Amino acid sequence: MNQPNLLSSLTFILGGARSGKSTLAENFALESGGTVLYVATARILDEEMRQRIRIHQSRRPKEWDTLEAPENIAQQIREHLQNHTYDIILLDCLAVYVSNNLMKLPDNTTEDNAWRSFSGELDQLIACVNHFSSSKWLIVSNEVGHGVVPAYPLGRLFRDVLGRTNQLIAQQAQTVYYMIAGIPMKIKPQGLDLA
Repeated sequence: MNQPNLLSSLTFILGGARSGKSTLAENFALESGGTVLYVATARILDEEMRQRIRIHQSRRPKEWDTLEAPENIAQQIREHLQNHTYDIILLDCLAVYVSNNLMKLPDNTTEDNAWRSFSGELDQLIACVNHFSSSKWLIVSNEVGHGVVPAYPLGRLFRDVLGRTNQLIAQQAQTVYYMIAGIPMKIKPQGLDLA
């Protein structure tokens, strides 16, 4: 994969489930006072997911635009931005996007094959962030390195591909926050305040 220079327009926010990462990203977008494109990656697959999506939707201001992009995310964002400009582009969530892509692969896919399959998508997303760098980008993802080793192969594959994805995005981002119990910690660049 090509690794472009550090993306000054990109802030990466990651944390565990229910850590407050989406809320932090939404608050950053709200506090900016600018126009916002919310890029949603989730699909409604069952009633539980429908409820989670409703909760996220209820928190978003009505003036924010929403782009539902469970697949081909960079292409969909590029097409949308041909006719629109935004101060903030908030992508929530990268973990769901990885999952969407992995679910299309055969059951016996190896980590290397899954990574090869997904890394092109990731390259396109990074290129998209770089191309539209006049917007401030907020990308949210789940940290998967602190949990138990998943008991089934697809779970391990997801953990491994998302872990590699998170590393690459964190390397590219100018700013990285890690959420623990609703408390944001700025881990890149280190030693600076939230403001």
